Amino acid sequence: MKPKSIKSDDVAKIFANLKKGEENSIGSYLIKGIRVQISKYNLNGAERVQLLYKRRRSQGLCIVCGTKVVKKNPTTGTLYRLCEVHRKKIDKGN
Repeated sequence: MKPKSIKSDDVAKIFANLKKGEENSIGSYLIKGIRVQISKYNLNGAERVQLLYKRRRSQGLCIVCGTKVVKKNPTTGTLYRLCEVHRKKIDKGN
């Protein structure tokens, strides 16, 4: 993912969120040409994938490829977790 460009004022907000223990401050940031990456230490593969899927779902992106999901589940009203291409391959392919 590309680093999110922020101002130096926002750094204090990010560190305040880190002190609270909130996971929404995890990410890659660009501050005056310097990239700062905030991530959890010593994650195993499953935990890293779980955080990636969680972040993509919250942003409305396909969990496999990261493209924007536009269709909603008619019964729940929430966005599908997969784009149309991967829904055809994974969900409907069985």
